[in-house]
Amino acid sequence: MAGAAAARATVGARERILESAYELFSRRGIRAVGVDEVISSASVAKATLYRHFRSKDELVLAFLQQREQLWTKDWVETEAKRRAETPEAQLLAIFDLFDEWFQKEDFEGCSFINILLETNDRLHPVGHASAVHLENIRTVLRTLAEEAGLREPEQFAHSFHILMKGSIVAAGEGDRGAARRAQAMARLLIEQHRSPIDER
Repeated sequence: MAGAAAARATVGARERILESAYELFSRRGIRAVGVDEVISSASVAKATLYRHFRSKDELVLAFLQQREQLWTKDWVETEAKRRAETPEAQLLAIFDLFDEWFQKEDFEGCSFINILLETNDRLHPVGHASAVHLENIRTVLRTLAEEAGLREPEQFAHSFHILMKGSIVAAGEGDRGAARRAQAMARLLIEQHRSPIDER
């Protein structure tokens, strides 16, 4: 019984640390948030944090993994598929999601972009992980493009991702209509990549 209770406490502490790190890193980035602030927010001892995460970088990597699960997979990918039936419509639905996101007062931007720019080093483990998580978004886009029968799905995914990232940055500047403008350009991009048989 004592061992089970200790195991639950260990899991609970790790979850609290990750929850606190997620809230702080997603809103303020990684440089502005120190380990001591995460410890205080999670109400754990410093030794507890370092028992679960050997360094701040390791904590940031865990945060990025959690962000991919919650943001990329559970929200962007899953919700776009829930809202639209065809692959083309699912691609465009991403900007419907973004439009709602951009209107929120607590809009926090893209953590993968923010941390990649903060790190400014793609060879650093954190910078590399940020780039990989961005690449994983393009994989989702490429898969939808392939399912839609679009030409050059890899090139399409890169171009579509530029629209996504650009609209996020524009929203960060205060442009709350950025998603709608990006969606209009996305429609043109889809038209450009339709196969000849679809154009007839």
